Amino acid sequence: MTARTAHSDLNSDLDTGRLAEVIRTRIDPFTGELQVRRIEGGQSNPTYIVDAGANRYVLRRKPSGPLLPSAHAIEREFRAMQALAGTEVPVPRVRLLCEDPEVLGSAFYVMDFVEGRILGDQTLPGMTPAQRLAHYTELNRVLARLHAVDHRACGLGDFGREGSYVQRQLERWTRQYRASETTPIPAMENLIAWLGERVPPQDTTTLVHGDYRLDNVVWHPTEPRIVAVLDWELSTLGDPLVDFAYHCMTWHLALGTHRTLAGVDLAPLGIPDEGAYVALYAQHSGRDVNPIRDHWAFYMAFNMFRMAAIQQGVARRALDGNAANRRARDVAERVALTAEAGWAQAARAMA
Repeated sequence: MTARTAHSDLNSDLDTGRLAEVIRTRIDPFTGELQVRRIEGGQSNPTYIVDAGANRYVLRRKPSGPLLPSAHAIEREFRAMQALAGTEVPVPRVRLLCEDPEVLGSAFYVMDFVEGRILGDQTLPGMTPAQRLAHYTELNRVLARLHAVDHRACGLGDFGREGSYVQRQLERWTRQYRASETTPIPAMENLIAWLGERVPPQDTTTLVHGDYRLDNVVWHPTEPRIVAVLDWELSTLGDPLVDFAYHCMTWHLALGTHRTLAGVDLAPLGIPDEGAYVALYAQHSGRDVNPIRDHWAFYMAFNMFRMAAIQQGVARRALDGNAANRRARDVAERVALTAEAGWAQAARAMA
């Protein structure tokens, strides 16, 4: 796992004795000592690799301390992956959800560890142009397959509300942003007002991931094939085109944590440009590409607003001494940049 490094010196915040008891009694009666290593990488929910006998698991839990309303929804992650087992969307096998904070200090779940590659650099260094194209084609295909899942048939009919996804998300993330606001950001205020007046019609409701990107999937060790989609905390029922546009922000934003495609000369690398990638999604999902393009600036501006709100939450937790990642304070500096990029998208749409 190249983009998320495990550090054995970061496991002191878990009671490994109690965890070992939980795994022995509720998952597998292993022998020997439990080995726990915290993964450095996620900004939201602390994540650990757990070795129990011959088996390897991943544990994700809510942070300790005060939390924003509806944030850190590990229960949704667990339920989404449980429901998607056996569909065309590859997910890890989930083993246990414990919502009792008395056990380990906060609610947590355990899933199987999936062997493979996690790629953090969107330019895919070391690959040939053909290999890069194959990886991006697979990334595109799997998201289209997720949007084709019959959420009612797999038990997720009540996983969210039908329709009005953008309006509800605007209200939710505006509330989250206000709850974690640290300093006024004019571009964010402009975005909130502009987006609220221009919500496009939603023609279908599907299961959406909410944070689908290159480093939130596990790749086969040698093939351009996704073997597991991770980080389902923001999953719900919503507008698939908004979900896809979020995924496409890599063509626009330099995030600071890893290299994106913003400003990169893509042709020599074999990576499709944004327009070609949108057309590929239309092909994979059986959609007409023109309606997607008609509202693309809105979808992109909305997702930049949403990302800025998420980043602001990370920044607030850093100030509260409660962030899951040691780099969280750096995120605070990017909130305004993300909001300004979203407002620039809006300005282009108005031009």
